[in-house]
Amino acid sequence: MIGSEVMIIQEIRDRLKRYSDPEELRKRIHWERQYQKTPKLYGVPTPIVRKISSEFFRIVKKQPKRRILQLCNDLLESDNSEERTIAFDWAFRLKRTYEKSDFQLLEKWLTKHVHSWGACDDLCTHALGAFIYKFPEFIKKSREWTQSKNCWTRRASAVCLIYSIRRKKHLEDIFKTADALLTDQDIMVQKGYGWMWKEASNNYPKEVFNYVMINRRQMPRIALRYAIEKLPQRHRYEAMKRE
Repeated sequence: MIGSEVMIIQEIRDRLKRYSDPEELRKRIHWERQYQKTPKLYGVPTPIVRKISSEFFRIVKKQPKRRILQLCNDLLESDNSEERTIAFDWAFRLKRTYEKSDFQLLEKWLTKHVHSWGACDDLCTHALGAFIYKFPEFIKKSREWTQSKNCWTRRASAVCLIYSIRRKKHLEDIFKTADALLTDQDIMVQKGYGWMWKEASNNYPKEVFNYVMINRRQMPRIALRYAIEKLPQRHRYEAMKRE
């Protein structure tokens, strides 16, 4: 990093330390330890982290994109939860400047820096989701994640489509991704693709109901419950009815 970048990173860290809350730190450590043995945290409430992120982005936004992404990389390398939130937020704010070549970096962030459902969903419903929406030819690449040994990468294959489905795009790809994850044994993956279907049901309730009814014998119950949550009551009853 050059001098000015070092200063920005240090100022961000100083600000985060200033807002550290012991009670928040205790709660977050308890939560994060479900996924990481030694989580790195300041203990700053997420709304304050996002406010700090917005404030500092106004300082750096006139820098070339590559410089901003390098700052994001530097923040991520600390493996700190709040700094990761800021890095992912800045990347999403750059969505209008995305190029196809940015996929490699976003995928690297996913496999290297995502170790919990919060990190997975933050990256996938914002920066990564916006990238997939802009360049749908990369959906095939994201579907390869369904075969990953890493549960968060498999979850990402579904959650990264939520940004698009909220905008009524790429419904056909949801079917393919759901088929690939249908019998996944990890509960966080099940919840992830169930959430994907739940979002799809806002605009495509018939398609979601039909898919669930065809596949409900194989579908884990937790995924099924998530998928039908927003369907009409009679459809929920029919889908959950045991034979």
